[in-house]
Amino acid sequence: MEMKQLGNTGVMVPEIGLGTWNYKGGVLPLRKGIELGATLIDTAEGYYTEDIVGKAIKGIRDKVFIATKVSGRHLGHDDILGAAEGSLRLLQTDYIDLYQIHWPNPSFPIKDTMRAMETLTNRGIVRYIGVSNFSVEEIKEAQSFMKNHRIVSNQVLYNLNNREIEEDMLPYCHKNQITVMAYTPLDNGNLSKASRFLKSQKMKMLEDIASDTKKTMAQVALNWCTSHENVIVIPKSNSVERTMENCKASGWRLSFEQIRRLDEAFS
Repeated sequence: MEMKQLGNTGVMVPEIGLGTWNYKGGVLPLRKGIELGATLIDTAEGYYTEDIVGKAIKGIRDKVFIATKVSGRHLGHDDILGAAEGSLRLLQTDYIDLYQIHWPNPSFPIKDTMRAMETLTNRGIVRYIGVSNFSVEEIKEAQSFMKNHRIVSNQVLYNLNNREIEEDMLPYCHKNQITVMAYTPLDNGNLSKASRFLKSQKMKMLEDIASDTKKTMAQVALNWCTSHENVIVIPKSNSVERTMENCKASGWRLSFEQIRRLDEAFS
């Protein structure tokens, strides 16, 4: 498994993690992913999967990097502190590696929100602070209200079919040493299998490159995401078999020409 630095922290995390949104797979797929080097598990207060993650990491907490999120409905100062305590209980841990704001909510003053995030970090309950679904301007504003800590990640939608972040978010994050955590990197499975019907030109290209590299379409699609220096992916899989497939999207690289062909086909 290839590793990448989280933001500017010096901490290395796997370029392929384990997502748990709509997760129904239980403990075994998560354990297999950890065994294969996908030691970053992403969950959230609103996913209702923190308890499963807690069971999966029992006895191996020191080997796993846990990322979870506070709901955008709970961004008041005291609400955040309470939400973090709830996540700790469900995860059966005494600290959270990466605590993220799930989505921005203008109903709550961002100054108070970020003050609470810093409080958690100062107390050692949270190691690093991240955001999710934030725009560039929202990241800048949130960062402006923190004195001692940096936003190290932004979790956003990114895959071959959804490339909007390439316009401004991806360059901004690269310049400012912010890790992009790509959710839904397989576009809800649309990039992982060939259509039984008439194939589009772009899907034909994905199939061709999968054939050339002797990889699956899903592995090519994930590798395309992680070809960006500061991008990691968090695909979700409910099965051990698919988890193994996803993990094997790391440890090799698409060529410059293959990336160019995919960029052009999915433009």
